[in-house]
Amino acid sequence: MAQNTNKNTAVVKDLTYYKKKFWRLFFYTLGSVFLFFLFASWGLFGAMPSFEDLENPNSNLATEIISSDGVVLGKFYNENRTAVKYKDLPKALVDALVSTEDERFYEHSGIDPKRTVGAALKLGANGGASTITQQLAKNLFHGEGSKFLPFRMVQKAKEWIIAIRLERQYTKNEIIALYLNQVDFVNGAVGIRSAAKVYFNKEPKDLTVNESAVLVGMLTNPSRFNPKRFPERSTKRRNIVLHQMVRNKKLEESAKLILEKQPIKLDFHPENHYDGLATYFREYLRDFMKNWVKDHKRADGEEYDIYGDGLKIYTTLDSKMQEHAEEAVREHMKNLQQEFFLQQKDNKNAPFVNITPEETDKIINQAMRNSERWRILKADEKSDEEIIASFSKKTKMTIFTWEGERDTLMTPMDSIRYYKHFLQAGLMSMEPQTGQIKAWVGGINYKYFQYDHVGQGARQVGSTFKPFVYATAIEQLGMSPCDTIIDGPFMIRKGRHHVTEDWEPRNSDHQYRGMVTLKKALAYSINTVSAKLIDKTGPEPVVALTKKLGVNTEIPMQPSIALGAVDITVQDMVAAYSTFANQGVYIKPQFIQRIEDKNGAVIYEPVPESHDVLNKDIAFAVIKLLEGVTDEGSGVRLRTQSGGSGDTRWTGYPYMFTNPIAGKTGTSQNQSDGWFIGMVPNLATGVWVGCEDRSARFKSITYGQGATAALPIWGYFMEKCYEDPDLQVSKDEFEKPEGFNIKVDCWSPRSSSTSTDSTAVDPVDDQNLDEFKGI
Repeated sequence: MAQNTNKNTAVVKDLTYYKKKFWRLFFYTLGSVFLFFLFASWGLFGAMPSFEDLENPNSNLATEIISSDGVVLGKFYNENRTAVKYKDLPKALVDALVSTEDERFYEHSGIDPKRTVGAALKLGANGGASTITQQLAKNLFHGEGSKFLPFRMVQKAKEWIIAIRLERQYTKNEIIALYLNQVDFVNGAVGIRSAAKVYFNKEPKDLTVNESAVLVGMLTNPSRFNPKRFPERSTKRRNIVLHQMVRNKKLEESAKLILEKQPIKLDFHPENHYDGLATYFREYLRDFMKNWVKDHKRADGEEYDIYGDGLKIYTTLDSKMQEHAEEAVREHMKNLQQEFFLQQKDNKNAPFVNITPEETDKIINQAMRNSERWRILKADEKSDEEIIASFSKKTKMTIFTWEGERDTLMTPMDSIRYYKHFLQAGLMSMEPQTGQIKAWVGGINYKYFQYDHVGQGARQVGSTFKPFVYATAIEQLGMSPCDTIIDGPFMIRKGRHHVTEDWEPRNSDHQYRGMVTLKKALAYSINTVSAKLIDKTGPEPVVALTKKLGVNTEIPMQPSIALGAVDITVQDMVAAYSTFANQGVYIKPQFIQRIEDKNGAVIYEPVPESHDVLNKDIAFAVIKLLEGVTDEGSGVRLRTQSGGSGDTRWTGYPYMFTNPIAGKTGTSQNQSDGWFIGMVPNLATGVWVGCEDRSARFKSITYGQGATAALPIWGYFMEKCYEDPDLQVSKDEFEKPEGFNIKVDCWSPRSSSTSTDSTAVDPVDDQNLDEFKGI
């Protein structure tokens, strides 16, 4: 008996001992787990997000470029991500997300215990247990994490803690929006808004049930269920999402059966810096922003990151005008290029005209050394000899054509000469009264030709410079558009106005018209008259006026500038002409309305810069001079329908405009540059056309002149603008100043033979420098 009692006592002691062991182990484990999570929350196992971090997570948002009519023109980004609010998400998308990714999302506080335990018991065989909030925590603060189990356990603990904190910090709706803004949908689409635009070319709020299910189906593995690459796999995954929606009573079974049978219809529009509207303008804006961030710091003193801070840049561009401008450039340049290729067929040195082999080699070699191919090979430490040799070896490449990209086999050297054939263009349109730029086309294709011919490229302006000479003459000499002057041989002798040898300008048609009004002289772009005017005023006042008109180019103090021997950008020329339409007040071109941070706070709002240049009467007199160009002069084809030489290349002709148009054509020496600048009361638009190299050009003036090369783009563009009533482009008369007393209506019942020269030219010597003494 004693023995049995001892045995029972030993058993009881053993049970008590193991119970103590168990409870000790239990509490130690519980305490360790508690301390583990406590230490993790304190950041002992790595930094944890602060309250401020949770309030403002680093979301790497793209900067959006927005037109004046609310259209997103493009983005600057590391990741193509633009945040959307919950109210902008369709119900079907939210239902699909919750039904598929986290059925008890609205019931838990960041962690789903039931799902977590189930996943643990099955060792994750049926997938993980992460809730939407946990996935958000992972995406925001540590990404995929380590595969090493101890590190992974630490990361999981931190993920749980962050998820709980997020649930306290945000509403359920805000968490859904944050999550969908973070997800990478591949193909350059990060976040639901980019995904909706890239895959379906629409805003998230416009997604259908089917489209929502496709995008939610990608969340498990975006690359695997990419609908562009794997449509069948994506369709099966979409159907699983639809099934989950039915299971969670978010979709009727009958609707599911119909949707399952429908194919996935993509409207695939991948976004990159080469595509979309206003590509040249966006690059100009990028350069501006790189300097802007240096002068405009964040509250913490750091520079804004234009690729990740989610700024919104509201520009002055109008998306519809931009579309019309790009269409006008595209259609005309495609047409004109055909003529250029035809004329170069028999040119052994195409596309260059009248230059020596040595000059040709210099152009080609310079282009070779400036090429991307040269830069890459140089970075690979290739010698100049090796690089030059590689330019003569045929290689596969994709080239630009007006019919679309084409794969071909040619030497890089041949490709240089091929691209030298292409005519380039620049167009800018702005409101004279506000300075707001409404359209900007810097070239024919940004992917292949990245030089901007609006803001970067200064080219010889030809006769478009003459209105500056006439304006100076009207201001200084008190002349009017109806004053007369003799169009005849004229010379400025060596030593006068800094000329180094006798200068005798000639008219482009080699004819003289005798007595003409200033209005007719400008309409027909008579060179001798411009030369006589600058001879009387002197070059200095003309240069001074041009500078006041906002032209930044260095202009020589030479009489030859009267004929346009000056290089100026399209941007400066349009702004200068706009001064005449704005009653003599210059306004610096504006391209930004305001900039907002990611929270919508305005951080920059530019103040327009303006100053008086001419009085209202003189500005209006210049406008009336310019109206003569389109009423009877070199721009008259804007009003006619009878055609003319080379009219097959007047793209969009006849235009048949009947409203007042003030404009001027311009053609540089040897037809290397063609210009047209035209204005109506509330819109000024300038167009330049020419090849990259001035020696690549049309042989004759028929196609190289501004009236053929550039004016049709203006006409086509304005036709499109007038067809669009939303744009409200004016057809009214230019506003005449009160008390205007300069004679501008030049019709007279007298014949021209009885007119007298208002400059009182000596009939014996029409080169007498005192011919203006009667003024």
